[in-house]
This record gives sequence, structure tokens and C-alpha cells, in this order.
Amino acid sequence: DTEMQAKRKRGGARWACTIAFFLSCITTPTLVRACTTILATPGSTVDGSTLNSHSNDGEGTVDPRLVRIAAADHEPNSLRDIFFAYEEYPRYIGYSRNVSEYFPSKDQTPFAPIGRIPQVPHTFAYFEETYGVINEKQVSIAESTCSGVFGAKPAGQGGKAIMSVDTLSQLAMERAATAREAVQIMGDLAVKYGFYGAGSFEGTAESLLVGDPNEGWVFHILPDDTGTSAIWVAQKVPDGHVTIVANMFIIREVNLADSENFLGSPNMFSIAQSKGWWTPGSKFDFTAIFSDGEYAHKFYTGRRIWRAYDILAPSSKFPTTYKDIRYSSPYPFSIAPDTKVELATVMAIMRDSLEGTPFDMTAGLAAGPFGSPDRWIGGDGESKVAGNWERPIALFRTSDSYVAQSRKWLPAQVGGLVWFGPHGAHATVYVPFAIGMQDLPPAYKIGNPSKLDRRSAYWAHRYVENLANLRWSDMIKDIRAQSSKWEETSKALVGKVDQIGLKDPKKMTDLYIANANGVIKSWWKLADDLMEKYADGNVYGKPVGYPAWWLQAVGYPNGPPPVPSTAMQMFNRKHRGRKELKPQEALVS
Repeated sequence: DTEMQAKRKRGGARWACTIAFFLSCITTPTLVRACTTILATPGSTVDGSTLNSHSNDGEGTVDPRLVRIAAADHEPNSLRDIFFAYEEYPRYIGYSRNVSEYFPSKDQTPFAPIGRIPQVPHTFAYFEETYGVINEKQVSIAESTCSGVFGAKPAGQGGKAIMSVDTLSQLAMERAATAREAVQIMGDLAVKYGFYGAGSFEGTAESLLVGDPNEGWVFHILPDDTGTSAIWVAQKVPDGHVTIVANMFIIREVNLADSENFLGSPNMFSIAQSKGWWTPGSKFDFTAIFSDGEYAHKFYTGRRIWRAYDILAPSSKFPTTYKDIRYSSPYPFSIAPDTKVELATVMAIMRDSLEGTPFDMTAGLAAGPFGSPDRWIGGDGESKVAGNWERPIALFRTSDSYVAQSRKWLPAQVGGLVWFGPHGAHATVYVPFAIGMQDLPPAYKIGNPSKLDRRSAYWAHRYVENLANLRWSDMIKDIRAQSSKWEETSKALVGKVDQIGLKDPKKMTDLYIANANGVIKSWWKLADDLMEKYADGNVYGKPVGYPAWWLQAVGYPNGPPPVPSTAMQMFNRKHRGRKELKPQEALVS
């Protein structure tokens, strides 16, 4: 590790690369991506399904819509349009992708492609949010932006690369029948057509967790040093293990000779050698060489990895601290959980705010009197006061999160599910949709983050989560009770639909849509119920005030003193609870 650090910290080549990719991104629209992803292999789960989760953590402007892309046949020699990955709302406008939710309105202009590639004869159906989610072969994807030592400009903005992680995930959904195929397809296309990252210093590289009913892979990618190709690697997750990626590469030693467990671009070795970052015959640590470490602050990545692993395998007692995660590798690539993982376990991890740990976001003065885990960002204050908040898995600025579930014992059209949760995971309801559905509920296909819309699932959940900040410690109990109720109802529904879905796709579609519509109706009602119950600092009209610890912390005892005592006041205090007497009445009594 010391040798690797010395090579990376020398002047010359590495510094030049850092400056080059930073400058190359200045003119590119930026959007901070900070997503958390977890993949549980079939051997690690209670029911033998593959679970693949993702939180789409943007800045409150990310397009939150879930849409269905239909399967299609294509004419020989036809081309597939490639568009710039504009992740804010609306992420795409046009007819090329044949999705009505993307069709332009009267005042919108269709996006122009930045490139075209040969189309395949047939493309699979799949669900899509910002990225491809799960396709009709039960191949699933979960995305997490990572730092990288190289950056690239996209075509049309001064560069030549046309493949973003958004586009790669879509192409994998369209073309891949297995996770291994998806990895190879994405890697090959990025090498051939060039890869560009999100456009910020922190987001020039990407990671995807790729699953299917039988296995899971971790896929890392960044631009090459020319900005016209890509460097990528993928490692298979051992069956019986769970892994997490949280905005930083995790693949360490690479052995492309072991094709059962590793895939990648051979150029990784020659580029690392040419920069002086690696010597043939020495250990090739992909993360130490090509990652630029944690971004935002120390523990931004590590705290989330630690938390997920500590929940899954507390007996391992993983460390909470380290020097530099880029080189010290304090956490393994994957772990065997202490007990088999349930769907609810992954959902609980996605909802986690470090509760019950020394880093609990719901405790302390920063959480306010009622323990809110939300920490707003930006503003004039941060420009004057340097510092950082802990980084939990659940965030208020999430557009959506999901758990994709691949079940090999069922027909793919029924077995492939996405449990989709609009807005922040800590106050959402995860609702199931099967890949064989003929349509999705309208509420999940609409949602402009800049305009409140009571037809939108995103806005229903965003409304409730923001309302909860009035009295989080109490309101979140009511919210979680409703979440649990609906998720248990949904699990029972899945068991029912599993028996009929393949025979009657329309009925399957109707049942899942009705369930989701029930959630949205109840969530708007929940907002009204919470307001009625907790309005003006009361609970059902009874004043409950602030907790004593908070009153002490904010100096309540140091406020204005009582008025000087008088005989009249002392008399009234003695008779407190009775009608206050006027002076002449007091004399008579």
C-alpha cells in the first residue's frame, strides 16, 4: 500500500491527469450523484432470489419517473440513437425510444442524438428510471457514481465519447439475457464508442451492480486517458455473499486469467504502467490505481459500507475508522451475512440513518428537538462555516429507490420484480411491479420535481417526508406503520399474482396497479392525518412541547425570568387550576 501511495502521489503524470480531467468537465452540465447500492446473491437470501438495490440520490431535481420500455423488433441495418445523459427532469424528450411519457409537449423540442450505433434484431422489455432497472430476462442493475482519475467530455460538448452509464444500462437491459452478458456488452460498447462520466470532479467514473436469477457482478468503469475509450473491470460476487458499493470502487486485485470471476479491458494494465502507477509483477489494485478515493469528505463511502456490513454481519465487528480507504481496504469486497437475508432486510438498510450507532443522525442537537435525520445542504451558512455531516444511506434528496428481485424458480415475466419506492427511502412505501406487466400506474410515470402534482407518487411521498420534519420522532412511527402495512399487503399480493400472472398478464397488471393506486390514495390521506394529529405542536389538540434535554441544550432555563412575586400572584398559584380571582373576590374569600 505504501508503495502504491508513493507512485500515485508523485508529481508529473498523475497530477497532469487530475488537472486534465477536471478542466475537461468545466463546461459539462453537472449533477452530483451519490447513490448507494447493495446486491445479495441467491445463496445469501432466505428464498434464493437475487436482490439488487439502488437509491437515486440527486439534488432534488432528478427525474423520478418509472417507465416501461416495450420489447421491439428492428429492421436489418437499422441504427440505435444515443442521447446525452441529462438526468434532471425531463431526462429525455423525443420519439426515438417509443415511450409516450417522453413524447414532447407543445413547448418542448426533441433531444438530438449525439451518436448512433448498429441496432440488434430484437430488444427486450424493461423498466427504467434514470437507469435501466430490470428486464424481461430478470437481469437487474443498480448504479453508484464513483470518483476516477480520468474524465472525458461527451460528443457535442467538445469530446468524442457517447456512452454514459445511463445509456450503457439501457443497452444492457435491451440486449442482455444474463448478468455476465450485460457486463460484457457494456464494457465492449464503452471501449468502442468512448465513456464519459457525470461531469463533476467526483463523478467521472461509475459502478453498477448487475444481477440475474443465478448470480451477481460488480462493474466499474471510467474513461481512458484519451477520452475516446474506456477502462473497465468486473468481478463476480461469490454466491452466498452480499456486497455494497457507495460512491467508490471496491474491486481490488484483478486476475483476468480467471474468466469465471473477472472480466475487463486489457488496457487497464498498459495505461497504469505508462503512468508509473503499476509495475508488472506487482499487485494490481484496481481501486488504488484508478479511483480518486472518497469524495465530499472522509467516511462518505466507508460509513455506509460499515453500516450495511454491520447490520448483515455484526459478529465480524468491522472497524468504524481507517486512514485512507483507497489504499487501506478496511472492508472486504463482499461478506457472508450472519443469517440469510430477507427482502425486508435490504429495505431496512436502504432506510437506515445510522440509528443506534455513535453516528446516529436522529440524535443530538443537529437532529433538532424531534430527531430528524435530514441535513439540508448548501446555502450561505456553509460558505461561512466549514464542516461536514455524516453520510447515511437514506437521504431526503433521493428521487427514488428500489429493490430489484430476480426469482429463478418462476417464469421471468412473473419472477422479475422491482419493489419501487418514490422519494426518500426512510419515508417511502416499496411497491411491487412485475416485469411482465403490460403497463405501470400513471402515478409512477409522472413527476416533475419543480411542480407539486397530486397525481404523482413522487410528490405524495415527498410531501409526507417533508411534513414529518415538523415532529419526526413521532410522525415517523405513524409513517412506518403505514409502510409496513402496505408492504405486507404487497407481499401477500405477490404470492397471489405469482400463481396467475403468466396465465393472465392483464389481470396481473390490474392487480399490481390497483395496489399501487391504493398506496398513493392512502399516502395523501396520511399527509392530512399527520397534519390533524400534530398541528401547532400538539398531539390531537394536546400541547406536548419540547423534550427536556433540548430545552436545556438551547438555553431555555436562561430565558426571561418570572415576574416578581406579589401577594395576588402567590394566591393565584396556590389556587392554580381554579378560576383566577379578581382582587375584590380574593378579599371576600
